[in-house]
Amino acid sequence: MKTLNDLWKSGREFLNVELPIMCGAMTWISESGLVSHVSNAGAFGCLAGGNMEPDLLNQEIEKTKNLTKKPFAVNLITIAPNYKKQLDLVTETEVPYIIFAGGIPKAADIQKAKSSGAKVLCFASTESIAKRMIDRGADALMLEGSEAGGHIGHVSLIILLQQILFEFQNFPIFVAGGIGTGRILPHLLLMGAFGVQLGTLFVLSEECNVNLKFKQAFIRARARDAISTPQLGSELHVVAVRALRNQGMDQFADLQLRLIQSRRRGQISQEEAQFEVERYWVGALRRAAMDGDIENGSLMAGQSVGLVKEIKPLKHLLSDLVMDAEKELKRIQKILI
Repeated sequence: MKTLNDLWKSGREFLNVELPIMCGAMTWISESGLVSHVSNAGAFGCLAGGNMEPDLLNQEIEKTKNLTKKPFAVNLITIAPNYKKQLDLVTETEVPYIIFAGGIPKAADIQKAKSSGAKVLCFASTESIAKRMIDRGADALMLEGSEAGGHIGHVSLIILLQQILFEFQNFPIFVAGGIGTGRILPHLLLMGAFGVQLGTLFVLSEECNVNLKFKQAFIRARARDAISTPQLGSELHVVAVRALRNQGMDQFADLQLRLIQSRRRGQISQEEAQFEVERYWVGALRRAAMDGDIENGSLMAGQSVGLVKEIKPLKHLLSDLVMDAEKELKRIQKILI
């Protein structure tokens, strides 16, 4: 009979880890400390580039390399103002894995990343984007459903599994969005996933260096409390963000209105407006995650927040995921016998 190790063997080999469980890149949260703890525990850490200045990102990369000898990735947001400088940096520092997020990377950017020796993962929110990323040279895809926290697409994971995962069975694909328990893992692996990415659950690890109030807000929250931001019109090309509803979420709607009005009056360019949007989220997330302002800051969380209710040491968090996955796999096998 198949074991869990059999099911995620390809994912382990692709990421060169014991557990093909990725900790998603969360700005201010997925820093060198958490990333190295995750990788040292046998899973796969992803350093969040966010909109960090290159010098600061370089420091975080070096810190991570000093704290772990295990593989990790650097996540780059293609719509961030510092994106191009960050891409230059990660290719020069020979990061082992590069993840493109936030938008569709150009073929030249993917090739530039690959030429540094890095393996490249790209997000795909539609079948056509998946094909495009593969044609442009991506080594693997990430399917992230709209259930996820932070910047999200518009399609749920259950649809992406059917549209993309089932159509590209021989290509490395990792999945994310709404994953909060180990029981779901064997089902996703049996569908063909190489591994999974979680974010919200890792916030509740003891090693995650965020304000306790931030973690407590997650513990109190229900799945329906994690809502997607509204987009006022299409002028700003705003990428939706999923977070817990609070005053900060309401303030974002007001910000969009002000930016739209300023743009129509010719007081601000499209690029400047987009920068203001990203600057708002970066600052708002910091206020909540680092300073504990859970009313006015941004509580970025996926709908899996309704499944996570306890702060645990990272090694226990991972062992619980694996144990529950193994139990579920045995349950499935009994049904099929």
